[in-house]
Amino acid sequence: MWKPGSRIAARIAVPMLATVMSLSVPTATVRAQAPARSAVAHTPVVFVHGYNADPGVWGGLREDFKADGYTDGELFSFGYDTHRSVNEVLSGELAAYVEGVKRQTGAARVDLVSHSFGSLVTRWYAKYDPAGQASVAHWASLAGPNHGTSTAWACALWDQACRDMTPGSYVQKGLAAGDETPGTARYATWWSDCDEVVNPDSSVPLTGATNNAAGCLAHNDLLGDDAVSQGVRAFLRS
Repeated sequence: MWKPGSRIAARIAVPMLATVMSLSVPTATVRAQAPARSAVAHTPVVFVHGYNADPGVWGGLREDFKADGYTDGELFSFGYDTHRSVNEVLSGELAAYVEGVKRQTGAARVDLVSHSFGSLVTRWYAKYDPAGQASVAHWASLAGPNHGTSTAWACALWDQACRDMTPGSYVQKGLAAGDETPGTARYATWWSDCDEVVNPDSSVPLTGATNNAAGCLAHNDLLGDDAVSQGVRAFLRS
């Protein structure tokens, strides 16, 4: 959580316009159409940054994906106002963005890669949005406060997103209810035992996910760590 003057806060990194076209034709001329084919070779990746950050934090990881054969047309970075509500605003904005990516690429599903607060936005979308579960192939979380973090209390008084990150918040209770990794998507997390932002460290792993220890890395350092990058890319290939 970035709060002016706060050392801890300074470490967090961390429309849909639906065009409806209808064509009225005589019944006799209607022919069955084959399913649309994807225009991309890989499942598109949507990167979702963390609190008080922006899409620029994904520069290094995007280059790693491109070195693996991905094209710019397969890599997307969702930018958003990180001070808004996860459940009331941001998950809906992400849903619209994902639908736009699917239309643009012809893909049926996307892979989501999130950092920090972005993990809550993507999880809420994948769990509660009507199209979310069907639209996500892989979900990856780097240093996500998936069960809350005590450091969020530092800005919870004035910031909705911080309140969403506090342990026991409405968002945290909603995400913890029932299956933590719902649907057919594959889930994975990466956590550090030296994370100065997500406390406790055990907040990151999810039941039903592949939970990876990243070693002793600072909160934002997971974004640029080679081993984490390799792990995320291997996970999306699984």
